[in-house]
Order: sequence, then structure tokens, then C-alpha cells
Amino acid sequence: MESAAGAFSYAELDAAATLTARRLAALGVGEGDRVATTMRPGPDFAALLHALPRLGAALVPLNTRLPAQGQRRQSDLAGAMMVIDEPLDDGFETDFEPRLLLDPDAVHTVLFTSGTSAEPKPVELTVANQAASAAASQAVFGYGPADRWLCPLPLFHIGGLAILVRCARAGATAVLADRLDAATLEGITLASVVATQLRRLRDAGVTEAPGLRAFVLGGGPVPADILEWARGHGLPVRSTYGMTETCSQVAVTAPWERTAAVVPGAELAIGEDDEILVRGPMVAPGAVAADGWLHTGDVGRINRDGLLSVEGRLKDLIVSGGENVAPPAVEAVLTAHPAIADAAVAGVPDPEWGEAVTAYVVERRPVSDYELLGFCREHLAGYQVPKAVIRVAELPRNAAGKLERGRLG
Repeated sequence: MESAAGAFSYAELDAAATLTARRLAALGVGEGDRVATTMRPGPDFAALLHALPRLGAALVPLNTRLPAQGQRRQSDLAGAMMVIDEPLDDGFETDFEPRLLLDPDAVHTVLFTSGTSAEPKPVELTVANQAASAAASQAVFGYGPADRWLCPLPLFHIGGLAILVRCARAGATAVLADRLDAATLEGITLASVVATQLRRLRDAGVTEAPGLRAFVLGGGPVPADILEWARGHGLPVRSTYGMTETCSQVAVTAPWERTAAVVPGAELAIGEDDEILVRGPMVAPGAVAADGWLHTGDVGRINRDGLLSVEGRLKDLIVSGGENVAPPAVEAVLTAHPAIADAAVAGVPDPEWGEAVTAYVVERRPVSDYELLGFCREHLAGYQVPKAVIRVAELPRNAAGKLERGRLG
């Protein structure tokens, strides 16, 4: 593992995890306990991540971008017995021998959902969930000891934390960074990113990434102009579909194919109201409904070849004049206009339409409503065309780059 704090071999990580487990045992941490942390990404965080399961305990990474009150609320919701803000001191470890064989049903980590449509909630991911997700990821991307996986994502979300688990299981190097640019891509073979980070690479003039096999792209829909830039320069973008409850991705594809292949071990189905359902060993047990499926709240379809297309959130669907409007479809057209850098669409209560399709746009250059809505009419059905355009400096996005649609307006 590599970070700003230096390099760390897996032999060193193993020794550090054992030592950390003994120190935690001396503090009374044991079977079934949860320990929260706000430590920065680096060797000490990794040691804590791997130490706690050896005690039968679970790690709760807190959102370090929240104020102290918000972090305390997360800690309380997760049932953490303590919060560790810095590396544990020397000199108070016991001679306790941590377990090396982990209970697959034990809770490994407690992570909070991204909270794009409701308050973030804690999700208990087991040892078996993490193992299944890592195995599926390795089957898809084929990485091993020669690979270097860049993680510029926060470790309090599954997209970032999963990289530490995957790399440890495969013997690959996890490279933790607080930014993504041409320099950090040097020598990297895999990189996990969100659309905002790809946009910054494009705006910085990056046109190649030698040695990179995949930009593993998550965090929701991606503007068409970003995808076209990546495709035009031969950048290996692989779009993923997943969530905290599925311990990261359950489907992966090249985004211009517009469909996603299900990862090994996962099963997908379409339920009522075209809701995407998931089941498999990577799905958190507590997220499974009585029918045996995780009800994702996402709308999608599976074609006759078994490939998944995701159309948006069930709760985000706008009903305007009796027609259903999926915001991502409208957002894709808006961001295809050269004057628009970013866009989001939401339904605003309206006495005539029930809900009026409303666009929130970040301009790259000034553009009139007349031009922008005319462009939309060329590419959308009449009921999909926004009734209003609101210009904003930026869109509300969380630390994982996902749009917080409930904060629009």
C-alpha cells in the first residue's frame, strides 16, 4: 500500500494489524463491538481496518467531511463503542493472539449510504460480503500483485474502502491519494473515479494514461460529453453499477455500450415499477427483503442478453402531465450542449402539470433559455423538455460525487 505517509508492504501491514488488534484488545474491544474512526487514509487506517475483524469486531469509518455533531450521530447510529481519531499509542498492547480465520457471518464494516435521496443510514457488511465482492471484482478486472490501484476516493464510502480490501486479497498495491491528476496516474494500472474527477482531468488537458487498464467509474450517471472525451482519446472507462448495500459494484461495462454485464455471483431481476432487484453473496444481509431480494429503488431494464440498463431512481421519477420523466435522460441531453458544464433535473410542484420538469444548470458559457430548450426539443419528447431553467454556480454533490437531488432549489 502507498499513501502520502509512505509505502507499506503486506508483511508490514500484517504485523501492524496484529499489533493494533492487541492494543484494541487491551482497550476492551472484542466480539461484536464496533469501533469508529476519523483517521486519514494511510497505513494506520489500513492497520485498523484489518485488525478489527481479527477480534470479531467491525470498523465504522465516519464521514470526515461532516461537522463533529454529524460524526457523533453516525457513531451513535452505528453503535460504536469508541471513536479513534489518531493511531493508538505504544506500550499498552496485550499478548492476545488475534484470530487469523475470520467468521464469514461476522460484521466486517459498517458503512453509511451516500444519502442522495434520504438521510444516510448504516449498512452492516459482513466478512463474506467483502470477500464475495472482492472475488467478483478480481474476476472482472483481472488484477494481481503487479497492479497498482489508485484510490482518490474517501474511505468512508464503499467505493474507496473496497479498494483496500480487494488489493489486500489480491496482493495488489493500493495507492491512496487526495487528488486525481496526470501525475498521480503515472504507473497506475487501475483507478477508481467519479465523473467530477474525470471532468477535471479533461479540463486539465489530459489525453492519455499510459499503462492504465481501467478507469473504474462509479457514483451515478455520467455526462455524455465526458464519455465522448474519454472514448475519443481511447481512455479505458468502465462504468459500474452498485451501492453500499451490495458492497460496491454488481455490474460493469464500457459506458458507450449503454448496458452493463452482471459480475460473477450476483443476480439481477426487474420487479414492480421496473425496480432493479439484486441478490447474491455480496449483498448485506440486513438489506434483503422478505422475498430474498435487495430492492434498490433504481429503475432499469434487463435485455434478452441479460444486460442491465439503469434509467434512474424510482423516487426521482417526475410525473408531468401524466407522463413519467426520468431525470437522467434529460440531464444527458442538457450536458451534451457545449455551453453546459453540469446539469440536474427535478420535479417542481405545478398546478397545471402536477410536476414541472425543472433544469438546474452550471454554464460553461452564457446560453439563453431559447437556445438551450430548443436544443432539448431536438432530442427529447415534448413532455421531457424542461419547463424552466435555473442557473447555479455548482450542483449539490456528496463526497462520492453523487448528486443530492433533494437539495436542488
